[in-house]
Amino acid sequence: MAGSGVFSEIIDGEVFKYYADGEWLTSSSGKSVSIVNPTTRKTHYKVQACTQEEVNKAMEIAKAAQKSWARTPLWKRAELLHKAAAILKEHKAPIAEALIKEIAKPAKDAVTEVVRSGDLISYCAEEGVRILGQGAFLVSDSFPGNDRTKYCLTSKIPLGVILAIPPFNYPVNLAVSKIGPALIAGNSLVLKPPTQGAVACLHMVHCFHLAGFPKGLISCITGKGSEIGDFLTMHPGVNCISFTGGDTGIAISKKAGMIPLQMELGGKDACIVLEDADLDLVAANIVKGGFSYSGQRCTAVKVVLVMESVADAVVEKVNSKVAKLTVGPPEDDCDITPVVSESSANFIEGLVMDAKQKGATFCQEYKREGNLIWPLLLDHVRPDMRIAWEEPFGPVVPVIRIASAEEGIHHCNASNFGLQGCVFTKDINKAMLISDAMESGTVQINSAPARGPDHFPFQGIKDSGIGSQGITNSINMMTKVKSTVINLPSPSYTMG
Repeated sequence: MAGSGVFSEIIDGEVFKYYADGEWLTSSSGKSVSIVNPTTRKTHYKVQACTQEEVNKAMEIAKAAQKSWARTPLWKRAELLHKAAAILKEHKAPIAEALIKEIAKPAKDAVTEVVRSGDLISYCAEEGVRILGQGAFLVSDSFPGNDRTKYCLTSKIPLGVILAIPPFNYPVNLAVSKIGPALIAGNSLVLKPPTQGAVACLHMVHCFHLAGFPKGLISCITGKGSEIGDFLTMHPGVNCISFTGGDTGIAISKKAGMIPLQMELGGKDACIVLEDADLDLVAANIVKGGFSYSGQRCTAVKVVLVMESVADAVVEKVNSKVAKLTVGPPEDDCDITPVVSESSANFIEGLVMDAKQKGATFCQEYKREGNLIWPLLLDHVRPDMRIAWEEPFGPVVPVIRIASAEEGIHHCNASNFGLQGCVFTKDINKAMLISDAMESGTVQINSAPARGPDHFPFQGIKDSGIGSQGITNSINMMTKVKSTVINLPSPSYTMG
């Protein structure tokens, strides 16, 4: 059970503590933030409402802790990460329980997220030892006009304090995807978890505490974004921000100043279906890509662009699979569970009603109970409908019928998003041409969009983000290159 056993010290009465300086603390504000269970729509957990002064203290401690951590041998950093990964996996049940109650993640998916996160931490430890354990050696006479009088040694050094802000939909996995690279690279880290998902994050952070990481190296600050959000992202003690979420990231990027940014801000992932595609494969991937975790994924299929000649067959096959999806509470491991909040459900409903008013074909009856929305396929969607462009983050998939691949590419590229996309065809030449033409960070061929495996590069263009994620890319962006140049009194050539 969440907050019990080895996790009993992270809770005080009904309110979970925050983590700083190696201790679990209660906020001087005396206030808490309620976390509403999406299924019951009642308060299920409470976390501390931290103050700006507590943020300042965490930043000050993180800066000091980073200096000694940077002097910790790589093998020791990796050893501690492996230990944290093992503890995380060992205690997957209470963390998964928090994911079920906070964000209505289906039970099996909640467990999978925790185990995947442990694997990510371990891989990060190994990859960090590999890529940080080597530098470069340059000689001056490789550039015209120079003798060999200079030796340049380069290495990767930490940035300092990393601010990590994960989203609600994968609060544990997308937190450790920032924590692991930051720590192996010699940085300290301040984590601001999402409100929905904060308790799961606090449990995860306790696993790092139990692993024996130095005091102050990791902090987890909970609270209201309106009170500490801007204060955190604009804090002069922050040396890098890694953010995953919505368009809040655009505002952060404008305020952050001259520090490295890693941002993934959502997408309108297009699925282009050509006439020669395997339609059974297409249908399976539209259902998996569009409806898993109720469509609350940045890499969900957000719009299907299908050739008119095969559209009827695709819609029929998708509908038959949608009919088999189970709908209900996450505890029952249903395929479709409540979306994260009432405001999210209202936004989705607004998109659906706009499509209805403008003449979209409803392949299923629209049904909603509280935050629970039944899966819905909308056919004959037109570009004048909001659902054609806006990201629903819910179990609603629009189908736009196209006359050519070029029409599909044009629609994809007209979006302000550019995270992922996919194309279904048996012709690899067509697939490559379309992939090259799509303005997306990643294009999947004959599979739905997906983030992962976690060591794959993951990035968006346009309003979908800045920089690239994936374990190797994250380690690299959380470091900078330092050069040391040895100047020789006269040219020197080996064996010369």
